[in-house]
Amino acid sequence: MGLPGNQRTVQRLVDDYYLALYRYAYRLSGSAAAADDLTQEAFCKAQASYAQLREPGRAKAWLFSILRNAYLHRVRAEKQQRCVALDDIGDVPEPLPEPLPEIDPERLQLALNDLPEVFRTPLILYYFDDFSYRDIAEQMDLPLGTVMSRLARAKAFLRGRLLQPETPLAADGQRRATDGL
Repeated sequence: MGLPGNQRTVQRLVDDYYLALYRYAYRLSGSAAAADDLTQEAFCKAQASYAQLREPGRAKAWLFSILRNAYLHRVRAEKQQRCVALDDIGDVPEPLPEPLPEIDPERLQLALNDLPEVFRTPLILYYFDDFSYRDIAEQMDLPLGTVMSRLARAKAFLRGRLLQPETPLAADGQRRATDGL
């Protein structure tokens, strides 16, 4: 016997969007296990509230919104408030050195983890999931200018973090400042 209509439709959503949703969850959480849980939770919630999807053509944005809300709920529940002072970062980016150096994916993920969620989410949606400014603004319920500002600040933060040389590890595994020699 086949799946009922709603389950069949949700299975189609899983087939079409699982990988993109998982990547988004991984970028948000920084953990494969948390990304698995968030992705599964998003599809479970999507199945339970499938009747709320008004436009089937916007299913991807709807699923990303469900996942983001699940992530935010999880962060609030764990009461993990990491703060990064972005006051020192200007809104106008500095010219980039040519050519750009290769960035280690693990180092990128660590930098993303240090970025507050309000800056990390639009950055991930724009650069990793090809959302437009308008789609991000709608999903996050923000003005378009706020999305653009947050993207600029997030890029400046990452640029400052990723373009500086990595601090070497000492023999005991602790990071040590170099004396510049």
